[in-house]
Amino acid sequence: MPNRDPRDDEMKKWLNQIAVICLSKDFRSLKNELENHYKDAEIDNVQLKAFQDALFAFLAQEDDENKALHLQVY
Repeated sequence: MPNRDPRDDEMKKWLNQIAVICLSKDFRSLKNELENHYKDAEIDNVQLKAFQDALFAFLAQEDDENKALHLQVY
């Protein structure tokens, strides 16, 4: 049996989390809203910037929720 690298499992976990976020209706809605604001502000690479900012917002929100849950347990 080949040795399993625990980093691979962690990477798969992150990729799954990101995929679930990116396919959600709320994510797409936020991304589209940001694209519209960024177009109005004449920001370069509107689609990429909106995607990055929306993904960051969702990941930060999940991190905050996980920290709050962790505090409630202890």
